[in-house]
Amino acid sequence: MQGAQAQPRYALYYAPRAEEALAVAASRWLGRNADTGEARDIVPMSDVSHERLCAIVADPRLYGFHGTLKPPIALVEGATERDFLDAVGSLAATERQIDVAALELAELQDFLALVPSGRCAALQDFSDRCVVEFDEFRRPADEAELARRRAAGLTQRQEDLLLRWGYPYVLEQGRFHLTLTGRVQDPRERGVIQGELRRRFMAFIDRPLAVRDLCVFRQPAPGRPFTVLARFRLGGGRRLATQVWRAA
Repeated sequence: MQGAQAQPRYALYYAPRAEEALAVAASRWLGRNADTGEARDIVPMSDVSHERLCAIVADPRLYGFHGTLKPPIALVEGATERDFLDAVGSLAATERQIDVAALELAELQDFLALVPSGRCAALQDFSDRCVVEFDEFRRPADEAELARRRAAGLTQRQEDLLLRWGYPYVLEQGRFHLTLTGRVQDPRERGVIQGELRRRFMAFIDRPLAVRDLCVFRQPAPGRPFTVLARFRLGGGRRLATQVWRAA
């Protein structure tokens, strides 16, 4: 039986490989490489202070550059990390690369992200499969977590999804996105950031995205950064990398 100390959380994400140009651009923007855990200085902007820019990217920096396929979970009692990794690897082996026709920079509830420019049925189906098939590993949300989710204001459908799957923005209520900022509520500031992102990510906007891997990210304890634990090539049945990150 697991102890009373804080449990690690695991998430299923898509993330470009560390050597890919998109991952390099994202690590420069966020100031962290999710594959290695390496931090780096955030490249400054002329119209936004360094302190403010660090605050704007704090949330996506913590989670690592990714697109969510199954939101973070703590493992149910009796399930091990090895069990989870084995199941993820088995699923990845049954899938194949998903080709997104094009990405666009979008504004989603006051934050900015790269999203598919049109509906990608294959990606949506894959995300739905991850949500459903790995729910047996999810430790049910406690009342504090439910209250935190509800504080944002949920529709009845989102409430139903929260109770069933532990997260309100999944299945038809979810939209695949690669997050680049936290919430930026000032429209003028958001416009400045959006212009900067268009400049830094212009090589990826209106360009296709190849989703080649299913990644397991791990957060060792609350407030600690998420980092890639394992990366599985879709259709390959082969783990590309495994790292173990333990809380200090």
